[in-house]
Amino acid sequence: RNWRGVPLESHQVVVNLVSSTRTGKGLEVHCRVDANEYEKGRKVSDAEMANLNIKRNAFHGDWNYEIRPRQ
Repeated sequence: RNWRGVPLESHQVVVNLVSSTRTGKGLEVHCRVDANEYEKGRKVSDAEMANLNIKRNAFHGDWNYEIRPRQ
């Protein structure tokens, strides 16, 4: 269950809840289910990771981060 008490029974329920999210300043969130299939076990090299512009959040930066464009 989420904070609204709605059981998270399907991907569509999650998409609907995320899509209805609004911040206090009016930011809207858009999301959709990605039905593509992706290769499992693909590894990202240390060189590829080092080439990304990653900004990690102070709280659990290993989970919460942004990948920003290179400037």
